[in-house]
Amino acid sequence: MRCVIARFPFELTKSGVLETMKGVKPEPVTGESVIIGRRHYPVKQVGQVLTRQDRRDFSAAEVVRAMVRLGFTCRAALPAAAPVAEQPAQSRLQRASLLLGAPLPA
Repeated sequence: MRCVIARFPFELTKSGVLETMKGVKPEPVTGESVIIGRRHYPVKQVGQVLTRQDRRDFSAAEVVRAMVRLGFTCRAALPAAAPVAEQPAQSRLQRASLLLGAPLPA
């Protein structure tokens, strides 16, 4: 299948991608990822290995589009976890009052 990544045409096949990525150790996934075989690879790593270009030369969306067209499963970046605000220590009575919607005892 013909794909254009970073303005350059590439002929990619599913078996070719599997063969190329065989033996490549996946980096830690911090953004979008693609499942190749049983491994989760960062999309930018896959793009760099397949195209032999610098990661700054192409977008993750270009690689995701090509991988989906070849039949690979891609996953979006996980949203960052919201920081948990620390709650002041409460007595059992204060906690029960909050849950029931009653005013806090003094």
